[in-house]
Amino acid sequence: MVLYQSLAYETEKLISDGVLRAGDRLPSVRQVCRTHSISPVTVTQAYYLLESRGLIEARPKSGYFVRARLGQRLHEPAMSHPVGNSTELQVSDFIFQILHSVKNPSVVPLGSSFPSPYLFPFDKLGRFLSQAARKFDPLSTLSDLPPGNEELRRQIVLRYLSRGAVVPTDEVVITSGALEGINLCLQAVTSPGDLIAIESPTFYAGLQASERLGLKVIEIPSHPREGISLQALEDALRHHPIKACLLMLNFANPTGSLVSDERKKSLIELLRRHDVPLIEDDVYSELYFGPQAPLCSKSVVRNDHVMHVSSFSKCLAPGYRLGWVAAGRYAEKIVRLKLSTTLATTIPVQIAIAEYLKHGGYDHHLRRLRQHLAVQESVLIEAVERHFPPETKLARPAGGYFMWLELPERVDALKLHKMALDQGISIAPGPIFSAKREFGNCIRLNFGHPDSAQQQAAIATLGRLVAAQL
Repeated sequence: MVLYQSLAYETEKLISDGVLRAGDRLPSVRQVCRTHSISPVTVTQAYYLLESRGLIEARPKSGYFVRARLGQRLHEPAMSHPVGNSTELQVSDFIFQILHSVKNPSVVPLGSSFPSPYLFPFDKLGRFLSQAARKFDPLSTLSDLPPGNEELRRQIVLRYLSRGAVVPTDEVVITSGALEGINLCLQAVTSPGDLIAIESPTFYAGLQASERLGLKVIEIPSHPREGISLQALEDALRHHPIKACLLMLNFANPTGSLVSDERKKSLIELLRRHDVPLIEDDVYSELYFGPQAPLCSKSVVRNDHVMHVSSFSKCLAPGYRLGWVAAGRYAEKIVRLKLSTTLATTIPVQIAIAEYLKHGGYDHHLRRLRQHLAVQESVLIEAVERHFPPETKLARPAGGYFMWLELPERVDALKLHKMALDQGISIAPGPIFSAKREFGNCIRLNFGHPDSAQQQAAIATLGRLVAAQL
């Protein structure tokens, strides 16, 4: 962490701990320079960073002041309470109907699953892809078959190492995006009719994959800030023949919840005692807003039952469809499944991403991307607080680009979805994130697109549509 980031983090902690409160004046740039023996440029950078996150504001000729904390006017949703036990899935047709309606590029994409494509270095990626195509070695059509391009897997292992995880290169299997990785992991450890545990609410693609494989699911209560309930999971493991857990521990989709590092350790130990494998869908962990990345399951403890799935789709290269699985003891089985289904992931793309990771300034890109998303989160929260009813509940995520809203009970999210589409606005209604179509008064909003007059107008319109239902 560079010096200005460290100063910003210290100040942010004083604000979150209540030492500095809304309206308090921060020490002047000159005072901080004197007390910390640092340059004015460093202090100014730290204050700019805090200002971009919506934590402080500059007042002409007066200095910097702590802002009223965004997200505090609206309460936080409580722990979910999914009903019933295991569920046979029949969700795909319903989900496809919803997703098809948000593909129109003229619609304000608050329901999108992707951030703005303009946040990514496509020009630089294109140059690496062009070079990979020109220098393509025909022999790589054989050498880069699963588990995948050796240099790319080495670069991924180095990324793990930077996060405190020692992952052997031969455990890493390159996939066509994280979704293929999830499908391969589920196939490796389950058979049709088996039961898996998921959090509630959960990412709809996991539901679709489970349905396609003929699996049943049991939904485990989850808190929109802290993630899955370990007590509820332990009860389910004791009473049900669960074959695997499919979870998002870092900035989960749709809630943005983050399981703390200590609770991750407890979770993995719990699954170890019950001999149940963990499939961690971890595509958002690089998009953290704090001073350091959260741990992934591979960083917590060495456990061969853990399959860590991630991709470059959310943080570097949407559309390139390049992911991977750090598969532990299941690596060989996943390689065979990959060979027997899609054979290989596009080889020039593998080579291009490997070269970008070596020479393209990936960490510099990530720092700018995280700063953009943190700013956009603050802007969206401010707009929701201004335009939505005071009974609305939201949890402020510490990363990713999704925000989960619990609307007043009388609001029908599916009806709201249709009304919003008529106004040229997409949202993701809560029922698509549940095997039993629960969360009928909840929606997921995407803050991964830069603020604009069109987006501000869309939030105001949504607020009016919610009020109309009340």
